[in-house]
Amino acid sequence: MQKKLIILLIPLNKNYQLETSMDFGRLRALRELSVRKTMAATAEALYVSPSAVSQQISLLEQEAGIELIERRGRGVELTVAGRQLVERANRVFAELEAARTDIAELKKVVVGELRVAAFPTVAAALMPRTISALRKSHGQLIIQFDEMEPEEALTALRSWQTDIALIDDLNVPPGLLESTITILPLIDDVFNVMVAPDHPLAGRATVSLEELRDECWVNDTASANYNRMLTESCRKAGFTPNIVARSKGFEVAIALIRRGCAIAIMPGLRASLDLEDVWVCRLTPEIRRHIFIAYRQGEKRSPALQAFINEISGQARSLGRA
Repeated sequence: MQKKLIILLIPLNKNYQLETSMDFGRLRALRELSVRKTMAATAEALYVSPSAVSQQISLLEQEAGIELIERRGRGVELTVAGRQLVERANRVFAELEAARTDIAELKKVVVGELRVAAFPTVAAALMPRTISALRKSHGQLIIQFDEMEPEEALTALRSWQTDIALIDDLNVPPGLLESTITILPLIDDVFNVMVAPDHPLAGRATVSLEELRDECWVNDTASANYNRMLTESCRKAGFTPNIVARSKGFEVAIALIRRGCAIAIMPGLRASLDLEDVWVCRLTPEIRRHIFIAYRQGEKRSPALQAFINEISGQARSLGRA
């Protein structure tokens, strides 16, 4: 949506009104700052430098003619004017998204661009199937995909940098989601144990967590919540995992597993891909996570969004049956 400027009439208090032209990027920066609390965290979420965020906020304060933030140690807090401006800007963003949805619904044609953010596991298992099917059924719809961890994807959704975020309850507990975000169940993912084909556990259908007490582990460090879940599960079983390797990517982890250097507990969706020279065992007791589709409420009637949801949900059902 290529809109840069809006006109706002915002009562900041009983005696003052602000009527000016404001840049969307600056309003988004202020909105994100209200959530992230520091310039550095806001810059990371918006993919810009901290100095760029600081400059955007300064320009916005010049436009408003009033201070919008206050420095608090290393962080910042919004002033009363800043909080009111964010509240009103949120309504404007929501109305614009609703207007875009209304127009798309009237056309009844699935066209345009849909931005999707998803973490690697679910993306590898479902995105290629979904994009391929949509190209055949809705040739005028362009899917723009970005790989993001669940928390990052949710931030991008809140900041209007993506239209759909695929998230899980391991990294984003549903109870912490904003009321403006709608989530739909997509698929459940059960964690498995992956070992080398000549490992003593190879050939087993199931394996208990206690049987992995003396193993060497490779750990995926992309998600701090995954690491916490793994460590806590092992401790409940009476041991601390002997992590001998840490990797941010699946390629390194699977190479170590294939050579018998380590074992790992991995999401079951990984096993839906072609894994050569790796044996997959079902873990007992079961560790399960729920994966959701998240989108902004104002866009729920968008034909493009509904087409994507219908397609990826169908692909997830097919994968579950397989």
